[in-house]
Amino acid sequence: MATRIDRALVADTALRLLNDVGLEGLTLRRIAKELNVQAPALYWHFKNKQELLDEMATEMFRRMAPDMAAVADTAGISWQEYMRRTAHVVRRGMLGYRDGAKVFSGTRFTDTSYGGVVEDMLRVCVAAGFTARGAARGWFTVNTYTMGYVIEEQSVYPVPGERDPAYDRALRELRLGSTPLAARAGDEFFGDLDAGFEDGLRAVVAGVEATLLPGADRRQ
Repeated sequence: MATRIDRALVADTALRLLNDVGLEGLTLRRIAKELNVQAPALYWHFKNKQELLDEMATEMFRRMAPDMAAVADTAGISWQEYMRRTAHVVRRGMLGYRDGAKVFSGTRFTDTSYGGVVEDMLRVCVAAGFTARGAARGWFTVNTYTMGYVIEEQSVYPVPGERDPAYDRALRELRLGSTPLAARAGDEFFGDLDAGFEDGLRAVVAGVEATLLPGADRRQ
């Protein structure tokens, strides 16, 4: 009996293949082969690769949503910690797939399943004193930082667990020997990526508080 092909199955198959072939190698033809169907069968559901990426990103968010909702339900959590924990959930979700951040960024969700999670995110900040506009801008800033950071770290590890030799820190320092500050900066840029993400995230959240929360001390 033939497997019924629908959008959910195609997106799930694409996400599974992503770790094997990466974003560049992911094609509708490759997915069709995995599903043992002809490529034209997929065009009933996705007119092009961008539509497929939109559905893949939507499915990625659906899989993150329970953990994001659990953060929102944490009793007594500050809005700052809520932002940080949620950003960590999104980062883990994107790192779960090869090129996950590239898939997730710049795409459009295909349904409104994200609405409840976003509503919680904004509600927490508005309750803390943000305007609705400030809350939206704050979350957008944290989200774009997170996606940008993961895009960079996935360039260091283009295949999960395999560091690109181009990011060898010793060789980088040797090439930049005449500019010692730039040479040593490689340890911060490409060393402990977990610690680097947390340091940058705290700086971003502090900036959100300093510039977008009404009444915050903005003295420099």
